[in-house]
Parts: sequence; structure tokens; C-alpha cells
Amino acid sequence: MTSDDKTGKLTLQEIILKGSIIAAIVTIPSIVTFLIAWKILDNLIQAAIIGAVIHFIAMGFSLKISKKLSVRRNS
Repeated sequence: MTSDDKTGKLTLQEIILKGSIIAAIVTIPSIVTFLIAWKILDNLIQAAIIGAVIHFIAMGFSLKISKKLSVRRNS
């Protein structure tokens, strides 16, 4: 058991992994939505607005997800 295990802090590797997961959860839906909306509507501005709305919705969920991911579980 290292000193990090005793204090319950996340290691650098865990922070990078969990941060990457949260980044993917936020960006992938907005990019996919943008591309689909652009293909269907054939209007760049409307697709960008729809993608931005989805992005901010995903950011709202990412706060809840990050709180769950940032807790170190004792195993």
C-alpha cells in the first residue's frame, strides 16, 4: 500500500484516464449530433447551434459523472 492508497487520492494515471472518459462523454455526442444535423439540414449554422445545445447538455451531465468517477473505491 502506497501513501496515495492511505490518503484516498487518485494517481496521475487514474486522473488522466477518468478525465479522458469524461472528455469523450462530453464531445462525442455533440460532434455526432452536429454531423448528422448538417447532413440532414444541409445548413452549417443550424447544425452548429444544435451541436452547441447538445454539447452544453452533455456538460451538465458531466458534472454528475465526474463526481462519481472521482471517488476512489476501496477494494
